[in-house]
Amino acid sequence: MTTMTVNDAISAALAEEMRLDPTVMIFGEGVATKRHDLLSEFGSARVRNTPLAEGIIAGTAAGAAATGLRPVVDLLFAPFLCYAMDEIVNSAGKLRYISGGQFKFPMVVLAMTGAGWGVGAQHNHNVESWFVHSPGLKIVMPSTPADFKGLMKSAIRDDNPVLVFADIALGYSAGEVAEDAEAIPLGKAAVRREGRDVTLVSYAKTVGTCMAAADTLAAAGIDAEVIDLRSLKPLDEDAILRSVAKTGRLVVVHEASRLCGVGAEIAALVAEKAFASLRAPVLRLTGPDAPAPASFPLEQAFVPQGDAVVAAVRSLVTEPATA
Repeated sequence: MTTMTVNDAISAALAEEMRLDPTVMIFGEGVATKRHDLLSEFGSARVRNTPLAEGIIAGTAAGAAATGLRPVVDLLFAPFLCYAMDEIVNSAGKLRYISGGQFKFPMVVLAMTGAGWGVGAQHNHNVESWFVHSPGLKIVMPSTPADFKGLMKSAIRDDNPVLVFADIALGYSAGEVAEDAEAIPLGKAAVRREGRDVTLVSYAKTVGTCMAAADTLAAAGIDAEVIDLRSLKPLDEDAILRSVAKTGRLVVVHEASRLCGVGAEIAALVAEKAFASLRAPVLRLTGPDAPAPASFPLEQAFVPQGDAVVAAVRSLVTEPATA
């Protein structure tokens, strides 16, 4: 095991896959500067800076993927994917289906998202649910360096376009990563903590929030199970349903806004497939339907915090729904 940050884990996954497969390349905004170690090892033919032109970058990646390469593109901040929606959603996401499977689109799109740097509304906007709603795309949003490395490896090897969202606040967080880490299959959630009284489902930075809340709840005699989705599409429905069948209560926590978010999909899933197991209503704790502030203190108020998770769980466990 070695200790590395999320940013280092992404670079490690890229380096390992580029050594294994000469068709893997990375280009994008500031890539050769930010990942200069990759530039030194693999050269400018496979590691390239690009202009700030997200649509052109994504379109080039889709074309490269269709011709047999495995491009990884870094578009920096997730809100700027607005400029690349046609290339990612209409081209990469749909052309494999439209071509009857004659083409593959093994491309990875990297983008940063979420609060943590005070970069303001046009840079900090959680847009993952837009792409979850788009056919043909796969979406991952891990919370640990080990998961970033393992899921990046799987994303690069996948024959479909995969979006990897990196929570800004996690970029320099460190954790243990196996030097010989295997790829982690897409669509498999991780149970971070076993529990019997309530299920907390989350992803990205709010997994840590849920873990801290679970510690506080444990001191009060409430046993919370914490599930880290890791992959938003495909979604590990079985892991969620198994946990809810055991605990009978569910709180979904994420930074993205509430309306039509991932939490809404999970609430609907549980209502449809595990209603008989529920002992209380499903609750969602999310960010507000508002642009993200640039002020760091206001940013923190924007994101669900541990005390709110604790209060939500207490309302379910001490005041269960009645017939």
